[in-house]
Amino acid sequence: MEINNLQKNNEINLNNDLINEKTQKNFLETTLGKTINTAIDIGIRALLPNFVEDQVINIKDNLLNYGLKEGITKTIDDAIDLGRSAIGIVTGNFDSISQMKNAVKSGGLIDGISSLLDTVVDKTRQAGLISNTIANSIKQGKNIILNNIENNIEDNFNKQYEAIEYTDKYINNWKNYFVEKNFEGMEKEYNKIQKQLKDIAPIEKTINNAKTIEIIHNLIKNNGQNFNLTQEQLELAEKLK
Repeated sequence: MEINNLQKNNEINLNNDLINEKTQKNFLETTLGKTINTAIDIGIRALLPNFVEDQVINIKDNLLNYGLKEGITKTIDDAIDLGRSAIGIVTGNFDSISQMKNAVKSGGLIDGISSLLDTVVDKTRQAGLISNTIANSIKQGKNIILNNIENNIEDNFNKQYEAIEYTDKYINNWKNYFVEKNFEGMEKEYNKIQKQLKDIAPIEKTINNAKTIEIIHNLIKNNGQNFNLTQEQLELAEKLK
């Protein structure tokens, strides 16, 4: 009874975790947002080398208060929506990291951030929170910030390619150990999969395979490492093929 309940609960969790457009957009908002914020911080420091840390933080805070924070999120969302349409994804989710990357590039994210910086810097200057000299320095040296953003986004996507590749490898290793009924090997690969899932892009095939493994793995583990699964459980395992 306990095992059946565990299976039902896990199946509910799996259904709740199915990848959708909102999940993928939230991931890109968070990942790209952090990248853009970091690049702007570094860029302002590079453009204003004589300013102390507190002054740089104050400038960044003023930009955030005058629309930078909300603007970054909206610019990312607009780029994703435009990019999805540009690469032919009208309905459905991104199936790969390549699609995500191409959508962001095709959606004009860098151009959007460029326009956003101009607008926010002008608003902050008009409010008297930064001087003309600082505003001009940021706008004239904007390409340093934009190049940094572009390079960091490229690095992030490259890391995602690697993360998906490793996760798929660990999933295949787990499957092989499952066929061999080698729980020790399964446990080792399972832990690797769980570690990768913390930061991996929500690509449906990979995530759902990982979640199915989680269900089967915990069923066997909580049943004293007994591989005698019910027909329903075996049908669940078939989804991994």
